[in-house]
Amino acid sequence: MGIDEAGRGAVIGPLVICGLTIDESRQDELKKIGVRDSKELTPKKREELAKKIDEIAENVVVLSVSACNIDSMRKSGINLNQIEALKMADIINMVPADKIIIDTPSFNSNKFRDFLFSKLDENEKKAKFVFENYADKNYPVVSAASIIAKVERDSKIEKLKKEFNYDFGVGYSHDQKTIEFLEKLAKENNGKMPKNIRTTWETVQEIVKKYEQKGLDKFFKKFKIS
Repeated sequence: MGIDEAGRGAVIGPLVICGLTIDESRQDELKKIGVRDSKELTPKKREELAKKIDEIAENVVVLSVSACNIDSMRKSGINLNQIEALKMADIINMVPADKIIIDTPSFNSNKFRDFLFSKLDENEKKAKFVFENYADKNYPVVSAASIIAKVERDSKIEKLKKEFNYDFGVGYSHDQKTIEFLEKLAKENNGKMPKNIRTTWETVQEIVKKYEQKGLDKFFKKFKIS
């Protein structure tokens, strides 16, 4: 089994996690069709590969964590690494495998591993585990999971663009289109954000704070309150 995610650091939309199992004898087939780290592939190529991967894989499990659920869990004290580990453990408990390779966060890998293990059923702990940052670059089965997760998230993002009737880019804070969209939402709603926006992200909080204050200023001016 290979496990990877898409949308971990995004400010818009869900975190998507994929767990994919394959018979070890068929791993070379993933290489032959051109499977590699999803970030190195175009959206069109990812979609083409996702269909081929689905034919080769024995099981494909995709879990999506909405922006509002991420906010809710973070507010209750569950950090992003733990959210990711919880969902990965859910996938492992659903689909047993002899060997499980997980693309881990770049920091606190040992804590991540220990937390994930604490959420596994006893039988699943008997598998051989590999926890590795950038596993999607080194293991075809993880690259395949990365591609499926990215295709699923991209699909959800495109649906959100249609709902909002606005092209907000990739939904990450490094994207100027995304920031402009957040500014637009905050301005129109006096800082309030819809459920698809991760309001516990610092980038969003700074924008919200700015427009909340502007909304208060307008209120005070209207009623001449000093």
